[in-house]
Amino acid sequence: MIHYRGISPLLNWVLSQESKLRVSVVSYLNTVPLIWGMQHGEQRGVFDLSFAIPAECADRLADGRADIGIVPAVELNRQKLDIIRGSGVACHGAVRSILLISKVPFAEIRTLATDSTSRTSAALSRIVLSRKYGVEPQHWSQAPHIGKMLENADAALIIGDTALLLDPATLPFHVLDLGKEWTEMTGLPMVFAVWAARTGVPRQDPKLFTESLRFGLEHMDDIVREWHPKFRLSEALVREYLTQNIVFELGEREYAGLNTFLQYASELKSPTEAQKVSV
Repeated sequence: MIHYRGISPLLNWVLSQESKLRVSVVSYLNTVPLIWGMQHGEQRGVFDLSFAIPAECADRLADGRADIGIVPAVELNRQKLDIIRGSGVACHGAVRSILLISKVPFAEIRTLATDSTSRTSAALSRIVLSRKYGVEPQHWSQAPHIGKMLENADAALIIGDTALLLDPATLPFHVLDLGKEWTEMTGLPMVFAVWAARTGVPRQDPKLFTESLRFGLEHMDDIVREWHPKFRLSEALVREYLTQNIVFELGEREYAGLNTFLQYASELKSPTEAQKVSV
């Protein structure tokens, strides 16, 4: 915190609040370890935190309401952002929280309703369907309600905490875990989100972000105990999800996977210019 000499403690506090960078955080379970140190550790109070769905986090950076955010990967094709390296949200296989649920075999999907809260997963679903199953369905986004989505579409994309509430093994439909599909198709990790800052924000020390994550990983018992009832999930599922399905530390292979995803996403219909991530 910045302290200003010669002024009252109250004004000092006000000025320090105004000097904080505004950080937009995805309001999903899979980001809790990333910000645990910012909420409970030595990084507490460094940033002005706010919470939103993934698409909204991206929009807040685009319109200047936030300086830094946990940014959906596909936004790197849409916005010029500075990646803060070292941590994010990724997987090395089944991710459990990104499910493509279909009434018909995947190669017969002609219409797809995607979860309106995420853009990266929507792009990933189209990439997998096109490259692996040879179909490019008509698609639209809507609120994540599986029954309503499947009323007018062959398939539905459900992500995040809503997907965790579903048991894929008991659904009377065809189900794909898109993390598993991506890693099997490419041999690379799938990166769903990264820390990034909008242009003009002073360059950030990645250590602050990685240490916040490290604090979270060291306090996984506390995270599981606090958050499993909030999401109406079992302790076992939350622990397995955060320790086996999700990868938070990003290295060269993760960024290689991110580059591949951005390239494939840029080649979808109505492509945008891809941003190359240096590794």
